[in-house]
Amino acid sequence: MTRATSAGRHGGRRTAGPGRQTASPSSPTVRPSRRTAPPDRRTTRVKRRRRGRIRVLAFSAAACVLVLLAGGVWFYCRLDGNIDSFDAGGLSKNRPAEGQGGRNVLVIGSDSRSGANSALGGGEGDVGRSDTAFLLHVYADRRHAVAVSIPRDTLVDIPPCRLPDGRWTEPQSGAMFNSAFSVGLTAKGNPACTQNVVEKLTGLRVDHTVVVDFAGFAAMTSAVGGVRVCLPGDVYEGDLNPHRGSRGERIFAKGPQTVSGQKALDYVRLRHGLGDGSDIGRIRRQQAFVGALIKKVKGEGFDPTTLLPLADAATRSLTVDPGLDSARKLLSFAMSLKNVDLHETKFVTVPWRYQGNRVAIVQPDADALWDALRHDRTLDGKETAGRSPKPSPSPASGAGISVGVHNGTNVPGLAARAAGELRAAGFTVTGTGDAPSRERTTVVTYGPGLQDRARTVADRFPGAELRSASTPGIDVTLGTSYASHPAPGTPSPSASAPSTVPSRVTDEARSADDDICSHISYG
Repeated sequence: MTRATSAGRHGGRRTAGPGRQTASPSSPTVRPSRRTAPPDRRTTRVKRRRRGRIRVLAFSAAACVLVLLAGGVWFYCRLDGNIDSFDAGGLSKNRPAEGQGGRNVLVIGSDSRSGANSALGGGEGDVGRSDTAFLLHVYADRRHAVAVSIPRDTLVDIPPCRLPDGRWTEPQSGAMFNSAFSVGLTAKGNPACTQNVVEKLTGLRVDHTVVVDFAGFAAMTSAVGGVRVCLPGDVYEGDLNPHRGSRGERIFAKGPQTVSGQKALDYVRLRHGLGDGSDIGRIRRQQAFVGALIKKVKGEGFDPTTLLPLADAATRSLTVDPGLDSARKLLSFAMSLKNVDLHETKFVTVPWRYQGNRVAIVQPDADALWDALRHDRTLDGKETAGRSPKPSPSPASGAGISVGVHNGTNVPGLAARAAGELRAAGFTVTGTGDAPSRERTTVVTYGPGLQDRARTVADRFPGAELRSASTPGIDVTLGTSYASHPAPGTPSPSASAPSTVPSRVTDEARSADDDICSHISYG
């Protein structure tokens, strides 16, 4: 007899075969479902898909980084290829001592017609000429700065400068300041010679020198989208070129406007048709322009995104000292200035007066200005927070050191006074007298093998320069800096009280945040 398989008959559960489900007699028939994977296998497939997506994202990110890095490297290489530097071998061997935390940057504007400048105007021929120059002092706190303009017609002493063939020139007296840049008659000019003049004139060590030609200036103004300027009246073609013989068309309208490229260049070169038509008036207009340029750059954001296009434009026509001869150095220096306050960025002109059709420097006003910068004091005589003056160590004894003393100023009795101080400190004074030339800075000259002893002598005269010589012995030539600030221990009011920058300088100072339409008569 066949065994019954009915669950009802057995009173129990029906056994399902492979792939089948069980059902009770009262339940509807359930159709077999598709076979599903165990949970652990499904999770494995999900994880594999996720790992695949992560790999794609990682490779994409890596590719993007590589592209950005390659672009950055390419851009830096491009900037490096743009930059020209001059040979520091042309700098004087007798330079002023380093400052007390602040930095000095000499900026020279060249009006050469060489290269891309030929289409923009400028001096005749291919000889580099200096059209404008200013010394920028950035204080140690990196929040204050002062730019001091030096008129191109200023009468100065030019120390020995190196020629392209390696020879050195003889020193010159009463020469025009801008003639130093043309020493050697090369298309790139002679920045080292101009730096030598500025260091001798000011007694300040120039940390960096930058030369900007017409093409570079025009490109920079275009890179920032133009600079806001303001004119007191209409300007015509005849004002830009007095030799034209006619008034010509109007090139600038009265009032505020934005200029870039060639128009910006024409604006800063204008001399006639505005104010008194002097070079001093043009300097004031250039100061206002540079202030507006700084204001524009800071307003756009002082970061690499803003600076890189500007750097690309600028470096095409820059000539710099070896300390700024790479994109990394140049951008690093630019970024160090990002916190300089616009209101605390001042523009002044060295104290001056007319001497015939030339410009003479007014003393002691100019020395008071240089002294303030040397000690990192602002124009109103305040100390900045960034400077941390260290107490000066007591000068070493002069026992066993012989020295001659000469007066390099017009102040009578100065050599005798210094000789008395040296004797009191243990030095042996071999003689006193007047020097054949006038000196602004005290100079200590020493013969072979006497450098260490000469340095001990120089320690008695703050700011003194050391100069080697082929003749034996040590000699001191006192400069006007000693006359106003005698050696330590001298009972003189000027030794303890800092010199004050004259009001004629501070009253004419312009800030980078000044209204562009204020003080626009320019002379």
